[in-house]
Amino acid sequence: MNYTLNQLPERTQKPREQGFTMVMDKGLSVREAEDFLEVGAAYTDIVKLGWATSYVNPNLKRKLAVYKEAGIPVYFGGTLFEAFIIRNQFDDYRRLLENFGMEYAEVSDGSIDLNHDKKLEFIRTLAQDVKVLSEVGSKDAEKIIPPYKWISQMKTELEAGAVKVIGEAREAGNVGLFRSTGEVRSGLVEEILTQIPFEKIIWEAPQKAQQVWFIKLLGANVNLGNIAPNEIISLETIRLGLRGDTFTDFLDMDNVDEMFKPEPKVAGKPGTSMPRG
Repeated sequence: MNYTLNQLPERTQKPREQGFTMVMDKGLSVREAEDFLEVGAAYTDIVKLGWATSYVNPNLKRKLAVYKEAGIPVYFGGTLFEAFIIRNQFDDYRRLLENFGMEYAEVSDGSIDLNHDKKLEFIRTLAQDVKVLSEVGSKDAEKIIPPYKWISQMKTELEAGAVKVIGEAREAGNVGLFRSTGEVRSGLVEEILTQIPFEKIIWEAPQKAQQVWFIKLLGANVNLGNIAPNEIISLETIRLGLRGDTFTDFLDMDNVDEMFKPEPKVAGKPGTSMPRG
């Protein structure tokens, strides 16, 4: 850091299990990726090439090399996995991961109706080759999954070999974990946390208000995903209590300097009511 401040929350260091930040690359150019990494590499744990953008993005290998040189793992979005599965091209997908030297893969079923046992089979198979991130939740705003199913699917997908499970929200943050307005389904989140280890979940939270909500609930080292490249510095300041939204959350208010404590009301002080004689 550039200077010293007291009373900041302790951030975990890379490689980390908690405080994990997943950035979504929705089609950055090679130069844009380099510019993003110049300021964001220290705060980014992994980059997702959103949905199937890798299919149409020019200079894909050059961009992957830029991320690799910065020590940032990359993976293809879950929608690309689903695009291969619905076309009965799972073996082609495995070859794709090998050809591009991918260390991670996302298994999801947000856009297709996939039998859950079959999804677990895909996870087990891919886990032999790469680290699997499995996503739970639907991209269909009309499809409301009850909490017990979220919990059951997260448990079984972790048992099948996923290293982390992702709570679905899409890139807009208006489905899955969230209502169409972007409001967090707080009861769902709290119920999931009664059964699934905190460090095993990545919460997709593209909107600032959503990031603030999770940090207030779970602290600076909550795992967050679908973060825009140009928001990575902003998110880190929110994690550290250096933005108005979380400014006092990590301070020991008992030890805050006297000058910042509210002044007690004193009889006769200007602005207070005076007794009438």
